Amino acid sequence: MHIADGVLATHIWVGGYAVTGGITAFCLRKVTPEQIPRISIMTAAFFVGSLIHVPIGPTSTHLILNGLCGIILGWGAYLSILVGLTLQALLFQHGGVTTIGVNSFTIGVGALAAFGVFKLRGRIPIKHQDFIFGFLAGAIGVVVGLIALSICLLTSGEEFTAVVKLAVVTHLPVIIVEGLVTGFTAVFLVKVKPEVLQ
Repeated sequence: MHIADGVLATHIWVGGYAVTGGITAFCLRKVTPEQIPRISIMTAAFFVGSLIHVPIGPTSTHLILNGLCGIILGWGAYLSILVGLTLQALLFQHGGVTTIGVNSFTIGVGALAAFGVFKLRGRIPIKHQDFIFGFLAGAIGVVVGLIALSICLLTSGEEFTAVVKLAVVTHLPVIIVEGLVTGFTAVFLVKVKPEVLQ
């Protein structure tokens, strides 16, 4: 889901920095100092997990873990993803420096959507709710990220239509895998350390 330098039109990546700056400022006000160690651990998990790529044509696919970040970190997920993507761009040239804002938005907004979905689990009493809402959070995190990615690419030019279609197709299995990873992790955390998901 990372967009490289030189792909997006200038107004898109500049706008990406502006939007990410605004969301970051909002999220910083929601985070407490006690959450910083948890944000650091999830940043490391996100950093490593999304570095492992499976190339497919002009794009590639990989675990994103934005849904998992969302259910564990809440508003801090956006900050975690911003730091992780910045480190990947600077250390490994993964993504791009000009596109850190857009990449943070496409992946981070999915994490915030996952956070919102997972918060519903206490309000809708159903059997196996931890797994179901964890699965939905992980899957929706990827879907929302794909929608944001598609919009950014398509507003940069019609020539990206084929790339968007390929990105959607290659991420269909990722949606399922992310849902399963997040769902099973949610069940595990509820059993061993439920306060992590509060």
